[in-house]
Amino acid sequence: MWILIKLLTRLIQHGRLTLVAANGQSHHFGTPHPDYPDVTLRFADAHVARDIVRNPRLGFGEAWLDGRLVFDHGDIAEFLALFRKNASWEAGGEGLDPRGLIRQLVSSLVARLDHLNWERRSKRNVAHHYDLDDRLFDLFLDADRQYSCAYFTDDHGDLDRAQADKKAHIAAKLALQPGQRVLDIGCGWGGMALYLNRVADVDVLGITLSEEQLKVARARAAAADVADRVRFELMDYRAVTGQFDRIVSVGMFEHVGPRNYQRFFAQAKELLTEEGVMLLHSIGRMGKPGTTDPFTAKYIFPGGYNPALSEIVAASEKTRLILTDCEVLRLHYAHTLDIWLARTNAARDKIIALYDERFFRLWQFYLAGAAGAFRYGGLVNFQLQFARNRNALPLTRDYMLAAEHHYRAQWG
Repeated sequence: MWILIKLLTRLIQHGRLTLVAANGQSHHFGTPHPDYPDVTLRFADAHVARDIVRNPRLGFGEAWLDGRLVFDHGDIAEFLALFRKNASWEAGGEGLDPRGLIRQLVSSLVARLDHLNWERRSKRNVAHHYDLDDRLFDLFLDADRQYSCAYFTDDHGDLDRAQADKKAHIAAKLALQPGQRVLDIGCGWGGMALYLNRVADVDVLGITLSEEQLKVARARAAAADVADRVRFELMDYRAVTGQFDRIVSVGMFEHVGPRNYQRFFAQAKELLTEEGVMLLHSIGRMGKPGTTDPFTAKYIFPGGYNPALSEIVAASEKTRLILTDCEVLRLHYAHTLDIWLARTNAARDKIIALYDERFFRLWQFYLAGAAGAFRYGGLVNFQLQFARNRNALPLTRDYMLAAEHHYRAQWG
């Protein structure tokens, strides 16, 4: 316990954390501050502190899943925000693991091996997360099931509006023309593909490795009577053939793995026409490359990895794809996750009925932790536009703004 007390004394400077040990003894950390949470956490048994110290990045999360952590004041989201805010990325934080350099190097090596993402493993990793019960996603996502960062153009916080604005923002960067062929890599439940067809009169092939998402996407295309123009296939990006005027990929690159980045861009270049353009929307990390935290890798996104911008650009440079535009969305995903978490909390009983209490706590921890990582940690979203040649797009970015206003006017 003394090691944990020493660690918390160093980490919590602002805000107030009260830790109640299993024997009833209270320990206080930090100084009350109006801009920081005030949280009281109680350990349900004497082994919690030991498990956390042994492996801080996994032990705390697993103790939470098992119900061995109880909040007498505040909640899991406020607790994680307290930690993140006291060690923000701008202040040089996130070095919260006292395991030592050797264990960190071993962890980094294991993470790299886990990110190889051979084709046979990719489908299994996708199914782990995206083939969950459809009813779960309906409980916290928007009506179009956009399971990626929304784009908030004002402060009203309407998720459906923000997700529609995200699609318009991306569509505008594709510089679409009627009749073009578009490839949607990692199409999810088909929302983006159907949107592009509707607002820009283009033909779309959406590919996914999730059998559950494929069934929904195909049903949606049939219901909209556009199945002849918006097709969906269960297919790895490495297996796609043909030529496309445009490629869009939203929230899929996080599952590619650094070892495959160059292959991804080489394949994209091969699939694009000479005047082709690609828009890549991905979670990324500020600063240098890192590793996926053990809890996320084990429970949420096995094989997942959020790249540094340098890793993406270095891989694309080797294929001579031209990076023609780069935008960093800093806080949009934090706002998105706040809404997802609030909806998850409101649907507690329904989620427990679908799964169990442990799964509900897992989903809480996942969304709350991610929100903290985007608000105070090193995570952002990249929107990167690539072209095969420098003449493929207009000379200035004005076309993006004009198209975005046009698409947003069609919302609803």
